[in-house]
Order: sequence, then C-alpha cells, then structure tokens
Amino acid sequence: MAEAHQAVAFQFTVTPEGIDLQLSHQALTEIYLSGLRSWKKKLIRLKNGVITGVYPASPSSWLFVVIAILATMYMRSDPSMGLIAKIQEHLPVSQSLSAQCQTVVSAVLFSTLLWFSLIFTMRMCLKQLLSYHRWMFEQRGKMSNTTKVWVALVRIFSGRQPLLYSYQGSLPNQPVPAVKDTVKRYLESVRPLMTPDEFERMTSLATQFESSLGNRLQWYLKLKALWASNYVSDWWEEYIYLRGRSPIMVNSNYYGMDFLYVTPTPIQAARAGNTLHAFLMYRRKLNREELKPWLLMSSVPCCSYQFERMFDSCRIPGTITDTVQHWQDSDYVAVYHRGRYFRLRMYSSSRPLSPREIESQLQRILDDPSPPSPGEEKLGALTAGDRIPWAKARKEYFSLGVNKRSLDCIEKAAFFVTLDDDEQGMMGEDPAASLDRYAKSLLHGKCYDRWFDKSFSVVIYKNGKIGLNAEHSWADAPVVAHLWEYVLATDSFQLGYNEEGHCKGEVDASLPRPQRLSWDITPECQEQISQSLAVAQALADDVDFHVFSFRDFGKGMIKKCRISPDAYIQLALQLAYYRDRGMFCLTYEASMTRLFREGRTETVRSCSNESCAFIKALEGGEGVEVCRRLLRQASEKHQNLYKHAMTGAGIDRHLFCLYVVSKYLGVDSPFLKEVLSEPWHLSTSQTPVQQVELFDMVNHPEYVSCGGGFGPVADDGYGVSYTIMGENMMNFHISCKHSCPQTSSHKYGGQIRQALRDMLQLLCPDQREPSRTDQSQTKKDL
Repeated sequence: MAEAHQAVAFQFTVTPEGIDLQLSHQALTEIYLSGLRSWKKKLIRLKNGVITGVYPASPSSWLFVVIAILATMYMRSDPSMGLIAKIQEHLPVSQSLSAQCQTVVSAVLFSTLLWFSLIFTMRMCLKQLLSYHRWMFEQRGKMSNTTKVWVALVRIFSGRQPLLYSYQGSLPNQPVPAVKDTVKRYLESVRPLMTPDEFERMTSLATQFESSLGNRLQWYLKLKALWASNYVSDWWEEYIYLRGRSPIMVNSNYYGMDFLYVTPTPIQAARAGNTLHAFLMYRRKLNREELKPWLLMSSVPCCSYQFERMFDSCRIPGTITDTVQHWQDSDYVAVYHRGRYFRLRMYSSSRPLSPREIESQLQRILDDPSPPSPGEEKLGALTAGDRIPWAKARKEYFSLGVNKRSLDCIEKAAFFVTLDDDEQGMMGEDPAASLDRYAKSLLHGKCYDRWFDKSFSVVIYKNGKIGLNAEHSWADAPVVAHLWEYVLATDSFQLGYNEEGHCKGEVDASLPRPQRLSWDITPECQEQISQSLAVAQALADDVDFHVFSFRDFGKGMIKKCRISPDAYIQLALQLAYYRDRGMFCLTYEASMTRLFREGRTETVRSCSNESCAFIKALEGGEGVEVCRRLLRQASEKHQNLYKHAMTGAGIDRHLFCLYVVSKYLGVDSPFLKEVLSEPWHLSTSQTPVQQVELFDMVNHPEYVSCGGGFGPVADDGYGVSYTIMGENMMNFHISCKHSCPQTSSHKYGGQIRQALRDMLQLLCPDQREPSRTDQSQTKKDL
C-alpha cells in the first residue's frame, strides 16, 4: 500500500551534471526546534535529578559546608581530625600543585564527603521517622506528646519545597507481617461468614500452615523485602494485572466522569481543545516535578512512583504475560473518529499548541469525509478481547511494514483520544437512565472505539461531554483521579471559552494537517478482529450499571454524628447487601499503602464480626440504644482495620506473596489455595477528592464531578465505587451482571439509599425525613 511521507528534510536527484541537493529550511527548522526542546527537557530532568538525589538537603548546602570547613581551617583548627591531611597525602596530582592548593583541594574533598554523609544520615533519620505510624491510631484531636515531637522532627528533616519525587529515597520499605498475625487476622475476618464446622476446618488448615510451610515461605519473603524496594508491588502488577488472559475491558480498566451538571461548551472540538491542552499543562508540570507530593497531615509523604508512567505508556500484549512499555515524551496524540485513526502533533516550533489551535486541528478530523480502510474501523476490538489472540495477531499482522508503523504511532502516543459521535451525560426526560448509559459508554464504549491498552484514553462526546478510561496495571485510581481533577479544573476555571463557545486564542494557519494512519489489514486479521469483538460485545452487554448521586445528606452530617464517613458508607453497603441477598459476604475495600516506597493497595476486609452484629441487631428489631452502640463499635472496628491496612499490617497482600513463593518453590498449600480462591461478592472502593483547592464548592457548587467506577469483580457480585463530594453529596457507581438473576444494580442502589437514611435516623433521630421524590425513587428501585 502506498504511504504518504509528509515531512522530508531534504531531497536529492542524481543527474549527469552531478547531485542536485534541495534542502527544506522549514523542515530543518522544525528538526532544530524539536531537538532544542528535547535537550531542554533533558537538562530539566538532570537538574531535578540532582535536587532529588541530595534531598532533604539542597545543592547549595554543599557550598555552605565547604565554606564552613575552609573558614575553620583558616582559624587554625582541624575539624577533620587529621583526615584532610590523609587525603592530601594521597592526592594523585600532589606534585603539580602548591602546598596551599593541595590543602584547599583536600578540604573540598573532605567537605564533599562530609556533605554526602550528612545527606545519608538525614535521609536515614527521615526514613526511620516515617516508619512511625502510631499517630494514625490516636483519637482525632488528642495527639500525644510523642506524636507532637515526631511531627516536629519530620518537618525539620523534610527540608523545604520538595519536588514530586523528592521523598522517594526516604520512604520506608513495606514491612512483612508475622505469619501468625496474618493468620489470626484472616480467621477473624472469615468467622462471621462460615458455619462452625467450616470455621473449625479452616482453623485447622491455618494452624497447620502456620506451624509448617508458612515459616519456610516467610523466610524467602523476608529475603525479598531486604532486597527489593517493595516486596508486594512487582508481583502484584505481574500476576494480578499483566498475566491475566481475559479481557481488560470491564474486568480491569476503570473510568472517570465529567462534571455532573455543567457542560462548559457544547462544541465537541472546542471542549477537546481545552481538555487536551490541559493534559499538556499537567505533563509539563509532571516532567518538571512541579506537582506537590501528596502529604497526610501536611507532613507525611506518600509514594509518587506511579506518576512516572502516566503519559507515553502502553500495555503490550504477550502470550504468557503482557508488559508495560514507557517511552520518552511523545509530541503527538493518537485520535480515533468514525473508524479512522489519526496522528495529531501537539507541538509547533517547540511550543505546545494553544487550545484554539488544537480545536482547529480536531475540527479538521471531524470534517474529514474519508471512509475507514478495510478492517480499520473495528481494529481497537483487539485490545478489548482476550489477550492471547491479540498477542498472536499483533505478532503475525502488525510486526512489519505499514501496520507496524501505524501501531507504533498509537502505542507510543502521549495518550489516546476518541472523538465520539454519541451524546452522553445527565440529560433527557430520564436523567438517571442517561447517567447509567454514560457510565457504560465510558467503561466499554462500542468495544472498538477505545484503545484499552493505552495508559488512559480520553473520550470527547458530540455534545461536549468528556470522560476518561484508564488501564489499571501501571497505576491505581487515585493517581489518575489527580490528573483528571487538574484537567477538569483547568478547562473550566483557567482556560475557559469565548462567547460563541470556542477556545480562546488565535490559530496558526500554517499548521500541517493531522496525519491519517494507514493500514493493510488482511482478511485473516479481519476475522480475528471480529472474533475479539464478539467476545468483548458479550462481556459489555452483560454489564448492568447504575449511577446515582445521594443528596439527602453528606459527610458534614455524618461527622456531626461523630462517626467516620467511610466507615458509615461501608456499613451501609453491607446492610444493603444483607437486605438484598439475605446474607453476609466477603467484602473488599481498597486501601492505599503509599506510605511505603512503591506501595500500591491493600484490602480492607470490611465485613467484620462487629458489622455483622450491628446488622443482625438492626434487622432483628433490637432496641435503638443497642443498635446505636453496635453501630459505633462496628465503625471503630472498620477504622482500625483500615489503618492496619495502610500501615502494612493487612492480610491479603501478605498471603498473596506467600502463595507466589509457594509456586516458585513448587509446593502446594491447601490453606493458601483456598484463601486465594474465595470470591469477593462485594468489591468497593472510594476515590477521594485530592485537590479541593481547585474547585470552589461554595460559589460554584454545580462544578462537581460524579467520580468514576469499574466493572463487577465476581460474576454473582457487585462492584461499588463511591466519591464523597463536599459536605452534602455522595456519588455511587454500582455494577453487576445481567446474567446473574440474583443481582440488580438498580435494586441494590435503592437498598443503599435506604440503608444510608436508616442509619442516620438511628444515629440522629431528629433529622428530617427524605423528600417524597427521594422516597419514590427508592421504592421504584426496590
């Protein structure tokens, strides 16, 4: 197939008179500016690398140490206790330097060694300080003297103005819990879910494991913890995400939504212009490490390593395992529209395109009438189906020629963009149903109009609504949410639109048109695309989704009742599940372990003896005071479980790593095998709002996002994502499968609404009753 080469720096023709060389000055200028931009980035990375490498000290502190040592020597004192003289004796250039120069050089070398020693000492002290977690278990508002001293020391050793990655070398390694502690916590977590006979059997298996194989596996795990940055994360990424052979669409990828009530402009290309420019602004901050590290209590840093692969990354399929590839900064994005793929350059003369210029370029794509080539329209279905067929097709049909070049263009792009022809968002006569359709569209689309392997794909709908679909292996939802919050806020509050709804600014008319990617897809490859699409379509059609905003009350009212909002919601989810299914279930709540280097997540087993006791009492008609006391006990237990998970004392990651070690050793453990095969019928996750300062909830309460969600984890279970927005609003995203007759997302959503109200009525009986509209919606769902 013929290819169009749009950028040629020079042309030459061989003639009888010699070689006729024709240079393109415009192309050479672009090459020069591109190289200049690349070198600027390298210098910035080098500078940041030096600053981060010597943190918590600063590069300028080296000069201070040198001057201090030289000043002390000038006063006839030897602060090195003879070391400077020893260094002077062994200088390789001592014969060519005067005695005074030798002394100065030796003093500078000693000062440098002393400076590095001080940095190492400060870093080790900070690492030890950050290993202290008792502050988390103290009552709110009652800080002990020990914790007060600890906070002061952390602030002293943390230095000033840290960059995004400054704390990485000072974060402690994630500790390996004792086997007996993990087994004890596990048995406690499953006690309310088993009959006495089942629990006795499980206790026997656990005791046998603890006294025999467990200690052997633990020895290998401790050895890994001494050697690796994190004893969990690499295995977690490899075996939980990358080795999965089922589709990542629905099963792994997750999504984020636009503002719930506001669409800043109805013009698709304009909304895309501001959005894509905001992504470039964020990437610029990320490359320069200008983003602030996430701090708990304004002092305790969290790991930032997941930010490293945010842009220019792609998951590459393999027959046994996938890999995550990360490239240096791409200057373009890959765009999909009406079955065609385009390469859109985002820079001109080493500067990023303005929002108005991006809008103009995207409008060219929207106006392009050319049809897709054979097999091109549904090519993305390969990334939505099973992984092994995609890996084989990639090797057979996309390893050479034009297909390889076009596929490389997509995989190496900064990120992926879909210009969708559908209209989505809360709209029409049934806004609740439209919100459900919006969620499903972001989760899987048409199963071929997203590139699910990219680190994230941005979706811009025809009516100006936007959304995001993210691949899960490289990072967890809070990292992507941080990016998404910045983009939404920058689009509306910084960039803005003119009166006609277009992006602000001028357009450079000389910009080259977006480049259409070329494909040569054989009939055999088209057949594989159809098979992958059939698998993905069946999976997408089976997803039952329900999204709703709960506005009767929010965390403000819950805090007035002196209870944790997260614990409150988790208890409501379990109460709703018990009412929906008539039983308790193993409940997964994601907790972060980013207090440790390269930490990711841990599981909070939210279903506890205390939560079950509260629900049984409430549903059994016990007195108000008894139920209220049990509710508070269950809430305190949940908070304790959450804190243990955050501080490395969780259950599931430890057992998972022990299981991996057992597989490497070739030994079987009935206990571990049974534990890891237990299904999570209720999988939950909260996505917190991290950059509250970007949104003015008082003056602009309508600029609120609905958060995001994910697909069901178990075939007969629920996936629930929730976001606490401001003081008076909570958003829920519920997923399950149509193929399971026992589950219904709308029915379970109604149960959640009712559970939230019933618990508030129990804690604060003087609160107002919900509105008739809310009551009728709940009855309709139930």
